[in-house]
Amino acid sequence: MAKKYFRNIPDFDYVDRTKDGQSISDYTRVKNIFKRAQISEDIFQDLNFFTKYQVKGNERPDNVAKKVYNDPNLDWLVMLCNNILNFETEWPKDQASYDKYLLNKYGTYEKLNEVHHYETNLITDKVGRQIVPEGLEVPEDFSITFFDPTLKQMVTRSSVFPVSNLIYENRLEEDKRSIFVLKGTYLALVIDDINEIMPYTPGSTQYVSDRVVRGENIRLYI
Repeated sequence: MAKKYFRNIPDFDYVDRTKDGQSISDYTRVKNIFKRAQISEDIFQDLNFFTKYQVKGNERPDNVAKKVYNDPNLDWLVMLCNNILNFETEWPKDQASYDKYLLNKYGTYEKLNEVHHYETNLITDKVGRQIVPEGLEVPEDFSITFFDPTLKQMVTRSSVFPVSNLIYENRLEEDKRSIFVLKGTYLALVIDDINEIMPYTPGSTQYVSDRVVRGENIRLYI
């Protein structure tokens, strides 16, 4: 996944002392994964640059990129637009992985039907004015007392419903399916912007070139 993106990540030379006999000038070159691309705040905070997308079935970021941009190599951009760092935990799972996750977390399928928490039903007064909205997480014994102008008296109401572990997890998983994708019109603009910030600049710490920085080589003697 995201092979094209990782090719654009600059490198970092670090001192590798894992082998005996290495000299002070020996380095190992790796990708600097901490040099993470970012969409500029001016774009990221403006919803006009994005459109909503609903992930279907077992679609992966590369499937979405292929469908939206006709280029599966832009899967990294799909994740970047949604600030997703960990595909395993932040992207909707396929059914087999989801079932395995539930079993690992709850131990048995029977526990999926146990109550995770309680939420409010909609509570209104006699003329239909909202007193308590639907969906607030509350204790099982939640109640509210308010003045009902129609009845001209204080009344106490309680209306909650249980949310099972399965319903709770299904909601979280479903929320992951609602993502944003950058509109194709702005694709070149964002990619050009990212390509400008990825290279190192002269004068930066341990600068070697626009593609490489080098860790400081310090030997400690006792």
